[in-house]
Amino acid sequence: MNESEIRKYANLMRELGLTGLEINKDSSTVRLERNVSVREANPLKTDSQDDCAAAKNEQEDYISIKSPMVGVFYSSPAENAEPYVSLGDRVQKGKTLCIVEAMKLLNEIPSEIDGTISKICVSNGQNVEYGTELFRLKR
Repeated sequence: MNESEIRKYANLMRELGLTGLEINKDSSTVRLERNVSVREANPLKTDSQDDCAAAKNEQEDYISIKSPMVGVFYSSPAENAEPYVSLGDRVQKGKTLCIVEAMKLLNEIPSEIDGTISKICVSNGQNVEYGTELFRLKR
């Protein structure tokens, strides 16, 4: 395998967000690996995230529940379980809203106030950063 082919695969890895790739060609094997910094790992924006960011004028009636850490958002305690909360649910202060998995630790994120879930700003399994808005609660 020549250098231009390796560069082509490296660019493909970057484009697809892959951290590892193994190519078996003829009788040789090439393994490419790369480290991904938090700045490079830019999660895809969803329409609901745009809606959450656009509703600035309604902030007096709402409180944002934000991620306290970088990790993966999970809406339920297990893969096939019901989500902790759904749109329109009334929640009490301290009720678990979701889990953010960080470094193999499952961190429960509680409600900061009594309120109603008016918007869920991220999707299940999505990578979140510190300060990412997870939920919007109406007081």
